[in-house]
Amino acid sequence: MKTTRFLFLLCAFMMCAGVCAQEEPQEVFIVVEQMPEFPGGTQGLFQFLSENVKYPVIAQENNIQGRVVCSFVVEKDGSITDVNVVRSGGDASLDKEAVRVIKSMPNWKPGRQRGKLVRVKYSIPITFKLPEPEENGKNRKK
Repeated sequence: MKTTRFLFLLCAFMMCAGVCAQEEPQEVFIVVEQMPEFPGGTQGLFQFLSENVKYPVIAQENNIQGRVVCSFVVEKDGSITDVNVVRSGGDASLDKEAVRVIKSMPNWKPGRQRGKLVRVKYSIPITFKLPEPEENGKNRKK
């Protein structure tokens, strides 16, 4: 009987210790003293997006254009997590491509608050725009 009671107490203690030892979810900031930065800054981000966004064929064929706004978290190590579409571009193929490109981004320089690395939520728009059709040679180069 004493052995059973001892084992029960030991199991209860170990379960409590396991729960108590788990890290609390860390706060995600929206604005910090030093915001996260893409390698190469804003110019580097624009270049990365222009080189890596692939206009979905189905959207091209159906003349679909739009702007997708995505949010994500820049972690303390600069990695990108929790990618979400905040505002749809009006077509699932545009949304899916925007998420794919953001997930493929290299690590960012993480944000800092009071000198410590912190998790920061960030949002960016990705615009899908088809070129204007030429009208009887008006847009042709001479």
